[in-house]
Amino acid sequence: MRENDTSQTTEHGFEPGLETKAGYETKAGGTGNDVAYAFDEFMRTFEAFKEQNDERLDTLEKRIPVDALTEQKLDRINTALDEQKQVVDQLALKASRPQLGEGGEGASSPALLQHKAAFHSYMRKGETGNLTRLEEKALKVNLSGSGADGGYLVPPEVETAVIRGVKEISPIRAISGSRTVSASVYKKPFAITGPATGWVGETATRPQTNSPTLDELSFPTMELYAMPSATQTLLDDSAVNIDEWLAEEIQLAFAQQEGKAFVTGEGGTEPRGFLDYTTVANGSWEWNKIGYIATGNDGTFDTDDPSDDLIDLVYSLKAGYRANASWVMNRATQAAIRKFKDENGNYIWQPGASAGQWPTLMNYPIAESEDMPDIGSDEFAIAFGDFKRGYLVVDRAGIRVLRDPYSVKPYVLFYTTKRVGGGVQDFDAIKLLKFGTS
Repeated sequence: MRENDTSQTTEHGFEPGLETKAGYETKAGGTGNDVAYAFDEFMRTFEAFKEQNDERLDTLEKRIPVDALTEQKLDRINTALDEQKQVVDQLALKASRPQLGEGGEGASSPALLQHKAAFHSYMRKGETGNLTRLEEKALKVNLSGSGADGGYLVPPEVETAVIRGVKEISPIRAISGSRTVSASVYKKPFAITGPATGWVGETATRPQTNSPTLDELSFPTMELYAMPSATQTLLDDSAVNIDEWLAEEIQLAFAQQEGKAFVTGEGGTEPRGFLDYTTVANGSWEWNKIGYIATGNDGTFDTDDPSDDLIDLVYSLKAGYRANASWVMNRATQAAIRKFKDENGNYIWQPGASAGQWPTLMNYPIAESEDMPDIGSDEFAIAFGDFKRGYLVVDRAGIRVLRDPYSVKPYVLFYTTKRVGGGVQDFDAIKLLKFGTS
């Protein structure tokens, strides 16, 4: 670069104006203008990506090898796209997140106001008398034993905020079905085959229908915990919204643990993830197994037309499930697919229409889960399906907090627990793409 040249390049080494994550953090504070600015920069980076990738594809069509510098430049822009998308998502989430004020949900109820005041006294000062009496009066069952051992229930508005925040952060929870229960196990009968039906005339004989075949699915709830800490000075500060502080501290921890379990959990002390079930080639699919389509190449897409693998996966799903289907994959897999075009020369990956919206692949939204495996030999790196019908998240009502001012003085620990379960409820609603020969 010439000494007097005013142009700049980023740490990724491409044209000015395409800023990285670090650049956003200096300009963005979570306001609407910041979100719009970050999204505009993201879209400009995507245009630069398409231009660079078009050059690469034109070179390949002329049967000329692509030089290493071009590939490196494309990879840098691709990486910057991922970083910028993360920042846009975080800013959009922060801008849309409601605050837990003193006049929150249910604040008009005297019982809830009393419980909230008693809970604040417990959180700030460790006073348990009023909270214990209120829980006993309300006949609330302590899920983990006595209050002294198992903690105390958080106010309903805090529980609602935590669940809402976790849903916004956790990609699988956001697209899955959900149930809130009071028992430790949720059991659900599911009709594998329905009764015979048909059309008949007004006076024609009605033949007897066959009985449906039912399978009872069981979803036990497992204990999930987080342990945020605070100084006594923070707790004594009346300006600190203790509800908001607690919700923000545990949302991310819960979301990270849930997100992993819903994908790869083994179902012992955690929910069972959809990748933990037995898989079978889709042509031989049967109940209690997840069907898959193979790419035909070990560890990669089809070499002639990689987008054909994605089309095959879409149409391996029955039409009734496709209307509300979503993709699930990690960021690295998205980066690979971002280079693909359809037969008309259009990119099949498209960014969200606005900040905070998910990108789409072939017009279906993409839930980005870093717990999905990378593309590799015989890996199931991409899932596609109607997760609302296919996967069920079960929440047991109640989040409990146990205050511990002794273990790590001078800090106060808050052992926070909730019970969550999960598993596949419709095995025909989710399909996988296997990067293997069969």
